[in-house]
Amino acid sequence: MSYDPENIFTKIIAGDIPSHKVYEDDVCISIMDIMPEAPGHVLVVPKNGSRNLLDADPAALAEVIKRVQKIGNAVKTAMNADGILLRQSSEEAAGQTVFHLHFHLIPCHSDVARRDHVSGTTANEELAANCEKIKAAL
Repeated sequence: MSYDPENIFTKIIAGDIPSHKVYEDDVCISIMDIMPEAPGHVLVVPKNGSRNLLDADPAALAEVIKRVQKIGNAVKTAMNADGILLRQSSEEAAGQTVFHLHFHLIPCHSDVARRDHVSGTTANEELAANCEKIKAAL
């Protein structure tokens, strides 16, 4: 399979599709997931295009993981979470639905179940409020 440079994440990076932007620099963009498994679920999306972890440039990955850690700490703090679930799916069989490398950071609370990722979208107001909390924690 090859990388499609017209995927939804490249359109979000270009500003063609609106998003709740948590963080952005020359390496990546981090946005609120519109179908969160828990309040505060964010995505970290490298700007350097690759289909997934399996074809990504190792040097680019090294830079992205620094941002994943930084944003993960902010998500944990902002959402008063007990932990963070980091997930990256490579290929359809593993659950990948958007074929541009991205990392999920999902805040977890003890004894609170996460929702299914495809269980529906979250209200714009809630996404905006959680985005501001995480930005403040950065």
